[in-house]
Amino acid sequence: MQQVPAVRRRKIGSELRRLRDTAGLTSGEAAQRLGWHQSKVSRIETGRSGVRPEDVTALLDVYEVRDQRLREMLAALAGEGDRRGWWHEFREELPSAYRDFISLETDACRARTLETTVVPGLLQTPDYARELTRSVLPQFGPRQIATLVQVRMARQAVLRAEPPLELWAVLDEAVLRRSVGGPGVMAAQLSHLVELGSLPHVHLQVLPFSAGGHIGVTGPFVIFSFPRIADLDVVVLDHLTSSLYLDQHEDVRAYGAAFNRLRSHALSSEQSLSFISGIRKGA
Repeated sequence: MQQVPAVRRRKIGSELRRLRDTAGLTSGEAAQRLGWHQSKVSRIETGRSGVRPEDVTALLDVYEVRDQRLREMLAALAGEGDRRGWWHEFREELPSAYRDFISLETDACRARTLETTVVPGLLQTPDYARELTRSVLPQFGPRQIATLVQVRMARQAVLRAEPPLELWAVLDEAVLRRSVGGPGVMAAQLSHLVELGSLPHVHLQVLPFSAGGHIGVTGPFVIFSFPRIADLDVVVLDHLTSSLYLDQHEDVRAYGAAFNRLRSHALSSEQSLSFISGIRKGA
């Protein structure tokens, strides 16, 4: 069985622990009522092991949770480990952390992202993605590069889904000024940004150099929000060789507040599209 991404397991476990606390039960008492070992409840609540939909239902029965919508949400989330997304066919080429990221991105209803160096993957043209991948991963051959570009283009289907992912992207001016692949590639990429930024569910804002220092200079991040349970929001920080997932309430709140501050310092969406168009014409 394919595993639910670790960050999602922790979120499900956290919600189940909250419901157990509300019911006034210890993990040992819950396990006893179900005929389980206490360690099974503990592993589920900490996200160290997956949980089956039927186990979720059994726990919710013990906790006397009557909210049918919540019951269905948690059971459905647990059952998503059985779902094989399109990215499964690339399991040999993609690290598990990247597959987890794609799974979260696919299920999210909203993504808030700050980019300080390159165009976000969901907004890249094929040529820009190819040239960027060649530059960042010079050790990769043509076939590997083609696969990564194919995956990046496939990810963009979330913007055409029904309903589509709502994307809020704050781009540092450096993203627009950094030449990737030469003038022709950049001109097409900037035109693509203007085209996508005109969609009702894509909101682009530019942080111009004139904004000075801002919290975003510490690095890019993405905040995913989900339609089922708000508590499942997660922050993703990209590093050179891995990604860091932050799912604690205080971390999510802090990054959410930071994103709002960045948006307040950035140009409006309308001004940003004009700004991007100006750079494209001057390139």
